[in-house]
Amino acid sequence: MTFSSVHILSHPLSATRVSVFPGDPAPRLDTIRTLAEDGYYLQTVAVGEHTGTHWGAPAHFNEGEAAADQLTGEDFVLPGVKIDITNHAAHDHDYAVTVADLLDWQNRHGPFPIEAAVLLHTGWDTRWGTDDFACCNDAGRLHHPGFSIEAVQWLIDHGTLGHRGALGTDTFSPDIGVDDTIAVSKLLYREHRLSLEILANLADLPTRDFIIVVGGFITEHGSGSPATIYALTPDQPSRMARVLPARHSSRY
Repeated sequence: MTFSSVHILSHPLSATRVSVFPGDPAPRLDTIRTLAEDGYYLQTVAVGEHTGTHWGAPAHFNEGEAAADQLTGEDFVLPGVKIDITNHAAHDHDYAVTVADLLDWQNRHGPFPIEAAVLLHTGWDTRWGTDDFACCNDAGRLHHPGFSIEAVQWLIDHGTLGHRGALGTDTFSPDIGVDDTIAVSKLLYREHRLSLEILANLADLPTRDFIIVVGGFITEHGSGSPATIYALTPDQPSRMARVLPARHSSRY
């Protein structure tokens, strides 16, 4: 199978151009070997599991759910769709995707795939590495768009987020920033479902018919990992099923 395009959906990991979730450690990159002195170049990297572009495992928020080393290969290769809310987000930094938005998307683009990665394009990636990424008010409260709890429950009930699947976003979290209860994340992070966070370059993706491939560390008892995440667009979208793991039958 060949691909018409391959997109990297990750920001480069940097110790200087980075936006860190409040309270998380900043990444460090230290050069410990140089070509001039050692004959080869090497850095050490110190980074939190949820720093920069990353994925989160169900154990991140829910006791007894799967940690990174309990996930399977099929959990990291998913059919992908993109929901574009850049117009909403430009005017409402706390916009939450509704069930009506999902139904409208489905009416225009066809049924959502089963056990898929649903990527939310808010335009927040253009703020990466600046204070505007956190979009905090004077009280230090985060502001960024996300999903409503009702929309995520709809995706679960209709099989798009089944035993496996993912929500993706170019912000810190699939929750809206002002929701201190992280209700969306707690609902998402069950079974073998992932959260793909701080994505980049979503503007370059088609609306559907691409494959998400998620890399990163598989850490013992891990809650997630910094990651390089790819979107592969097949030259013939009808062939996608040949390279994807078997999915449950559609409920649509």
